[in-house]
Amino acid sequence: MALCGGVGAMALPSELIVHIFSFLSDRDKLRASAVCSRWRECLFYPALWTELKLRIGGGSSSEETLKLEFLMRKFGSFVRELQLELAPVEGYLSPLNSDPSSARMDQPDSDPQLSERWRDAMATYLDQVLCVFSSIRNNRNLRKLSLYGDTCVLQQEGLLDRSNLHQIHQGDKKINEIQQLFMELLSHGRQLRWLSCSFMLGLVTPSSLACLSNPSAETLQHLSLLDHQLGPLISPSELDRLSNLNSLAVDFADLTSELCALLASPQRTPLHRLSLLLNGAALEFKPLEGTATEDDWKALIRVSANLRVYIMALEVDSSELLRVLKPSLPLERLHLDSYSSLVTDGTLELISQQYNKTLTHFLLLRDDPDFPDLSVNRNEDPLVLFSWRCTQLAVLVIHDHTAGLLSTENRFLLIAEFGGYNLRSVSIEGDPVHNLVKEVSLGLGRVWHPCLDSSLVLSEPTQHFHRELHAFSVGM
Repeated sequence: MALCGGVGAMALPSELIVHIFSFLSDRDKLRASAVCSRWRECLFYPALWTELKLRIGGGSSSEETLKLEFLMRKFGSFVRELQLELAPVEGYLSPLNSDPSSARMDQPDSDPQLSERWRDAMATYLDQVLCVFSSIRNNRNLRKLSLYGDTCVLQQEGLLDRSNLHQIHQGDKKINEIQQLFMELLSHGRQLRWLSCSFMLGLVTPSSLACLSNPSAETLQHLSLLDHQLGPLISPSELDRLSNLNSLAVDFADLTSELCALLASPQRTPLHRLSLLLNGAALEFKPLEGTATEDDWKALIRVSANLRVYIMALEVDSSELLRVLKPSLPLERLHLDSYSSLVTDGTLELISQQYNKTLTHFLLLRDDPDFPDLSVNRNEDPLVLFSWRCTQLAVLVIHDHTAGLLSTENRFLLIAEFGGYNLRSVSIEGDPVHNLVKEVSLGLGRVWHPCLDSSLVLSEPTQHFHRELHAFSVGM
């Protein structure tokens, strides 16, 4: 940074200053911009700021809101890639209980301080999302928009249908305004290639995608629309416009036979990645009747031979899983996560038989001592058999509290010895045992260490799904 030390730096042409900035980190760019007003002006040259990653909310202060407004005012109109994620609020947050007589002292929502924190967090969230969309509404250069908003502040029962927004000053009005700004953004875009919106408090409506401009409909390659709403967010007519889509993420219940038939059209770009969220809590309102059949999957595979599917199943019992796991479904990644719905050894056997040549990632997680239910089979350990059969398995994550015939140590020794020739990572929770590490390493033929990352037992599985489907889709 010798150029910044003398008068000569102020005489440099703007093109050269911008070129110098292009080699610096964001922090060094800010430091270099202190040379003079010309360098400060060059700091905001559009080519230097093609991507923004923002985390908003989380009880942030008014000072941070001002910083956000400054950033969006400077970059919102031309930024090409924007990732927006709602930061979680520390502690448990819950909306006010509208019925005082039902309040209990052992429930957090009876605490007026927590209720006030919820109001503040929600008000900040709405204001900051409004700030972001107000700034990008006319951005014609946006190529990638990734949004995630499902944290504990939004997950409480009754909130996501917007019934509690009346407790926030102008809450309903602000949500409607945000929805309108989002639709304006879609209509103004000319080269949108990636659109991902996951659980953003009703931001996406069934009519949002109809606003997507024709140029963006032609360029869009990835679409992810997930929300806790009852109705589908994408209609067959809108999907039909997106002829160059090669990656899609939707609620499993929204993948109807009609949508699957459209994706199987030979006039379309073949689909390479399909991510599906199966939420057992929503099946009462979004039944699986009418979803893709075995024949639908066969037709899709004929056109999209390289298609791979990622499924996360939350609170889904084995009977429902057996309904959706069709033999022709090209399943590559499966994440089973539940507090109360047990996975049986029969389900594991079916998965290992149908997807033994395609399954590369398998996660079996939850903080329950009886998950999965492996008590039926008294002769052999289903998890060991599972790993033996799935010869392409590269990532296996099992919560350490699993019940079964074998101890955790013996189970992983057997997996490593007979089924681990392709296995890159076996993850458990608990204190590593020296002999276990040594024996598993010998079985694998390389150094192995158990993963002790507690975040694997996820408190926010939808956030994990949002991030993993991003990596899954980008990596095709």
